[in-house]
Amino acid sequence: MATIFPDTEKGESTQDARRTDHERLATGSLATDGDERQSWETEWCRLAYWELQQRVGRQFSVRLRAVDVFGGGGGTCGSGRHGLCLDALDTREPQVEQVRKTRAKIGLGVTLSLESDGVWLYNRSQEPVFVSSPALDAAAAKALLVWRVAPGHCLCIFDPATPPPAVSLPHVGPVDPRSVRISFAKGWGPKYSRRDVTACPCWLEVLLAPPS
Repeated sequence: MATIFPDTEKGESTQDARRTDHERLATGSLATDGDERQSWETEWCRLAYWELQQRVGRQFSVRLRAVDVFGGGGGTCGSGRHGLCLDALDTREPQVEQVRKTRAKIGLGVTLSLESDGVWLYNRSQEPVFVSSPALDAAAAKALLVWRVAPGHCLCIFDPATPPPAVSLPHVGPVDPRSVRISFAKGWGPKYSRRDVTACPCWLEVLLAPPS
């Protein structure tokens, strides 16, 4: 399969992605529960979609090397795109206004691609997305960083060849080094009104498969 993101684009996009500030994550993965701990088999990641502190739908298994995560505005969910259509998870109108407004902005969403040099995120929407991954914190100590990825840009969010070490944060405990969190349109951290990702209206948890 051809690489989705050319090398030149990677360099430009990585420079554009900016750290917005530090954040502290809750212990482990928020999405894991007892009835979904079956063997990974051929999956390379699983996706869990959240609205504030409420998970919507079940985990979505990813086996193909690229997957889209997108909204359903304009009939996108029926367009034949491969991936996770967020509106199809819950066809009811969101009761919380901030969730309703943010979900309407997701549009084409993001593409996650497993490449030879790591897992890449490409922002296809018209709004920025915000990313927290242990792999993006070179210091790997005391705190994790939140990165802003502008529309039309991409960022390597995880490199399986050099996985991050286990991190334990003060007053929080161990952080899952293979869990990546992506918020659509809204950032979080000390410089935002939202201090934690669970305060973001629409966000995604990417659970990467354990090393074989």
